Amino acid sequence: MDKRNLIRIVVVVGALAYAGYGYFRHANDTPRSDASTASAPAAPVPTRRLGALEFKPCTLAPKLTTTTIAAQCTQLSVPEDYAHPQGRKIQLAIAWLPAHNDAAADPVFMLAGGPGQSALESYPTIAPAFDETLKKRNVVLVDQRGTGASNLLACEDKRGAKSSVEQQAADTSPEAVRRFAEHCRDSLAARADLRFYTTSEAIRDLDAVRTAIGAAQIDLVGISYGTRVAQHYARRYPTHTRAVVLDSVAPNELIFGNDFARNLDDALAMTFKQCARTPHCVERMGDPRANLTALLAQLKAKPVPVDYRDPLTGEERRENLTRAQLVQVARMYAYVPMLAASLPLTLAEARQGRYESLMAQARFISGSLGDSMAAGMQLSVICSEDADQLKADPAYADSVLGNDMIDSLRAQCAVWPHGLRPPDFHEPLKSDLPILVLEGEFDPVTPPRYGEQVVKNLSHGRLLILRGQGHNVIPVGCVPKLMARFLDTADARTLDAHCLDNLPDPQPFTSYSGWEP
Repeated sequence: MDKRNLIRIVVVVGALAYAGYGYFRHANDTPRSDASTASAPAAPVPTRRLGALEFKPCTLAPKLTTTTIAAQCTQLSVPEDYAHPQGRKIQLAIAWLPAHNDAAADPVFMLAGGPGQSALESYPTIAPAFDETLKKRNVVLVDQRGTGASNLLACEDKRGAKSSVEQQAADTSPEAVRRFAEHCRDSLAARADLRFYTTSEAIRDLDAVRTAIGAAQIDLVGISYGTRVAQHYARRYPTHTRAVVLDSVAPNELIFGNDFARNLDDALAMTFKQCARTPHCVERMGDPRANLTALLAQLKAKPVPVDYRDPLTGEERRENLTRAQLVQVARMYAYVPMLAASLPLTLAEARQGRYESLMAQARFISGSLGDSMAAGMQLSVICSEDADQLKADPAYADSVLGNDMIDSLRAQCAVWPHGLRPPDFHEPLKSDLPILVLEGEFDPVTPPRYGEQVVKNLSHGRLLILRGQGHNVIPVGCVPKLMARFLDTADARTLDAHCLDNLPDPQPFTSYSGWEP
């Protein structure tokens, strides 16, 4: 679910792109030997301990950016099936960001989104959100089983490229995505029992890490799908949980997929209202919603051939622009208001027959999703936890997203192994733990009403809605300081959040130079 980190880099030169996730690299990887280096002994790599775990220096570095984060890395072996601890093991990839000063007893665990994103690979793109927290607390990252370097469950499409569940839904028919799921399932079967890569197993892994580092209690910062993990950990291990931050929360009652069409339409409506309120926006670009509706109908009837420059390779290409690609651009860009601000301009250009920018954006998105999401892990989570309650809604058949994603997920889950779902899995979290809930006003996937739904069951919870913001808001404005203060006090209700009153409203682009002053 969480895409904010995929689209932080904005390029406004004919095409807006978004940044992909990266890779995990140990700093002490052994170089290839040759005659010039064979006689020189390698310097010993310094190690540090946290509890029972020994860490070595490493670098966290996403692709397509110059951002790198120095960290300490290790692995922890856990059973794939906790009911059979002597069976196959999973090596969990763990990174530790040491506190700048004497560390408090309670480390902070950041839980990544998706489902399917790597915590180690995604952290560098939101690292500034933790600068204040790191002054007093260790930050711990764990690649959830099936992601990153924790037995990655990635799937390849017919071209041999990594593909995500959402990418398959956008590109192909239910019959084709079913075949994709079958191929993915069979390719992973030799090294993974796909029933055991769900949220329930993940929280047992987190507690195993907590035990290994010697922490009596931990703080949780969950982002998007990571909020599902955080809520289930807090319910199963309340005595080991000190405080929780839920950024862009998915209520436990939520069935992933059922609300996607409604939430996207609502978010786009708010974005397009900004155009109506901005001088020259409608005058220069027309009604964005009308343009989008017309383009959806046009591309549904017949894809349009487009000559454009591939933003990933720089090559000149000619491809058909499809309705599914337009939908994907609208949905992905809605996650971040800075990107959504460009949609009226992009849609106006396409309505006038200039499709190059839209096509380049679609190409960039399709080329990056597969690298950022572990499709096999996504399917293990959704098929085990949500699939039996996925329902197409006739009321949204003509929405931007429609019911295509639900149909696709149901087709894939029909052939995917299902793990056990606890009987209380979709019951709301009822807790007296201190919990801070954060929502973006324009969030197209976890809107503010989700936060309202969650916080009503939290006796020491508080909801903050950030005006004009989208999905994943802990890096926004003064939120990093608010989060650090909350973790210091473990008291959400007395938190002074007036600094959020100054967040600016998003302004639509009226040209490729940006918004009007």
